[in-house]
Amino acid sequence: MIEVRHLTKYFGETPAVNDISFSVGRGEVLGFLGPNAAGKSTTMRMITGFLSPTSGTAVIGGSDIVKDSLTARRKIGYLPENAPAYPDMTVGGFLAFIAGIRGLRGDRKRARVAEILGRCFLSDVRHQTINTLSKGYKQRVCFAQSLLHNPEYLIMDEPTDGLDPNQKHEVRAMIRDMARDKTIILSTHILEEVEQVCTRAVIIARGRIVADDTPEGLRERSDLHGAMRLTVTGPRGNDLVEWLGNLPRIGRTEILSESGSELTVRLFPGKGEALGERGADEVLRGLMERGESVQAFFMEKGRLDEVFRTVTRPDAEAGFTQPGL
Repeated sequence: MIEVRHLTKYFGETPAVNDISFSVGRGEVLGFLGPNAAGKSTTMRMITGFLSPTSGTAVIGGSDIVKDSLTARRKIGYLPENAPAYPDMTVGGFLAFIAGIRGLRGDRKRARVAEILGRCFLSDVRHQTINTLSKGYKQRVCFAQSLLHNPEYLIMDEPTDGLDPNQKHEVRAMIRDMARDKTIILSTHILEEVEQVCTRAVIIARGRIVADDTPEGLRERSDLHGAMRLTVTGPRGNDLVEWLGNLPRIGRTEILSESGSELTVRLFPGKGEALGERGADEVLRGLMERGESVQAFFMEKGRLDEVFRTVTRPDAEAGFTQPGL
């Protein structure tokens, strides 16, 4: 387990991170989210021992990053922000160098470097110098170095930054596969990545945690969660939207688009109500009885981007929800 305990970091008199606490267990992939300057990278640098906290600590598999930093860091695979590497070294040479620092020797080192080159799709560029690589390949090289010693704990700052869609898919698949026996924290600003990869998400703003929940739990906070979106075509009376708004369970309606032959509207459940399958059936039955032609409809699951904007805005209330608490 990774335990973050009241981590705080001041730069001068400015708090970059302010009393952050959370834990991540084996098999979890924690997405660490926040707007620019929220304190994401500073937090990850403290967890890995790169920065000393002003107060608080992180415990990596029982080893305190402040009191027993070397032991804690040996357990971590770290992909820093902006993929730093030695530009004049070849890809294979750089990974061999990092493997040596991590304590690998002889045949074991050569086998592990070859394995990671293949796993990260770098074999074809192993003899190229890093400064000749594209941004995506440089990112993959630094991703590869974080895996060389097969760490139990992976901490990655924007692991898919600079990768093309195919490369992002490959890296996300690797992360999901590794999560079976590792503890993983990844910082990202790509909400799609959270939904595809992460089992939990922590959102910070202004140096504080403002949300801690599963992606599904966060989507349920969205105003759109449980709403119904439908498109009606053909001739109709002008009273259709008013009629929809007066249906049982419906709190309000929102016209999304309208033309002479098509209307798309979103129906929100009333306070304390839930549409669900039964409510959707009632709406569709009523429309058919009116003679309306329903071209499409679906139930909204909620949107992470909306929740993100809501909890990180300056006037949002402090506090968060954590599963099981």
